[in-house]
Amino acid sequence: MAHTTRTVLKARKDKAKVLDEVWDDARIKSFLNKTAPRQSGVTLPGDADFFVLRHAYQAMRADDFERFLDYFAGEGRDVRARNGDGQTLAQYIAPHAKAGPFIELLNAH
Repeated sequence: MAHTTRTVLKARKDKAKVLDEVWDDARIKSFLNKTAPRQSGVTLPGDADFFVLRHAYQAMRADDFERFLDYFAGEGRDVRARNGDGQTLAQYIAPHAKAGPFIELLNAH
């Protein structure tokens, strides 16, 4: 097991960390095409739009997420979509230490 751990760590050290990467509109809009995850061939419970929002939240900085939300809402999608537990994305991410700006953006839409 130790050999596997060293290999993984080496692979991570070799990967260049990209900071302040610029996201163009095409990249941000590509997140609109994400689909709800499936497990054993069954779509997980919750609104499909919730999973799209969550994926964008996990991948984007707040500035990029704001632009994403404009496109998302512009398509008539549900910014208040809920997961299988009935939570909106704002409720789901509320415990996260750096979620404040994202929650403000969600509430503004």
